[in-house]
Amino acid sequence: MAESPVLSALVHSPSRQSLPPSSFAERLVAWQKSAGRHDLPWQASRDPYRIWLSEIMLQQTQVATVIPYYRRFIARFPDIRALAAAPVETVMEHWAGLGYYARARNLHRCAQEIVARHHGRFPASAALLAELPGIGRSTAAAVAAFAFGERAAILDGNVKRVLCRHFAIDGFPGAAATQRQLWELAESLLPRQDIETYTQGLMDLGAGICTRSRPACPHCPLTADCQARHQGQQAQLPTARPRARLPERAATFVLLRDGERLLLERRPPSGLWGGLLAPPEGDVDAVLARLGLHARQRQPLPPLRHGFTHFRLILEPVLCDVAPPPHLAEPGCEWVGLAQAASAGVPAPIGKLLRQLAASSQA
Repeated sequence: MAESPVLSALVHSPSRQSLPPSSFAERLVAWQKSAGRHDLPWQASRDPYRIWLSEIMLQQTQVATVIPYYRRFIARFPDIRALAAAPVETVMEHWAGLGYYARARNLHRCAQEIVARHHGRFPASAALLAELPGIGRSTAAAVAAFAFGERAAILDGNVKRVLCRHFAIDGFPGAAATQRQLWELAESLLPRQDIETYTQGLMDLGAGICTRSRPACPHCPLTADCQARHQGQQAQLPTARPRARLPERAATFVLLRDGERLLLERRPPSGLWGGLLAPPEGDVDAVLARLGLHARQRQPLPPLRHGFTHFRLILEPVLCDVAPPPHLAEPGCEWVGLAQAASAGVPAPIGKLLRQLAASSQA
């Protein structure tokens, strides 16, 4: 297949003075073997379930944060059939605190689809993997490379940063035109062998050397012909996302306290924090009326701000002390000990709020 003009300009432009693509891969493979990561809990495994789980957890989340979640998840859901058979609420509780909760819902859907349509076996190609819920092109390639040795290109955030710097690619990596350039380049650089080591090397280089801030250029195996370093552009590349003011949303959460217990409610399966537990949300009087409770005392608590990708949420908690309630007929509600509420499968900002409440109650 003839090389495209875009790729030719990126790789062979005299002004870039880059080494041939094979040299890029060879240096990266050699570096990963000697200096890369080899002790992560999902490495040294060809099990596509474990590889897939780690790749989904690692999306937009650092390795140090993922490791304890991964180990707990594997202990509870040791294989794809165990995950598919579990209630989605249980899956969400084991994901609570890891963030980006659509990943957990898609993880469960994907497991069920693999069991139902593929008899519990992962498809053995990146193209087929990418058709499953929650598995994008890059994640599919990573699973295919690590589990099946397929020669497929990845392009996660770390890899985009490495390529943008090494080849001095201008443009926000999330823009469609820049994405096309990066995918073309990523595919052109693939080695003919050692695909697993090369793929891991790209991940390791972006995570540990070519970091977002303060990249360790003297320790990089690709530094000799890195265009960003030659031009002093490490801080400017990749090009930042065009900044826009994030909209703000406010939401009232009613902390219903009965002595040493707090009422938590299962949120709807879709939407913000879908499937997790949280204090009831909404107008205080409306929440009390819906649950048939009477507040002996109510107290607004300091607001808590939490940033999401596309908006900023202002949590406005109101603490209501209620009389010992009769049995609640409202489905999805449960009373939880105040000291245990923060670890009962709640979103991270709610957990922070509940820990503050538990601490103040003990003071």
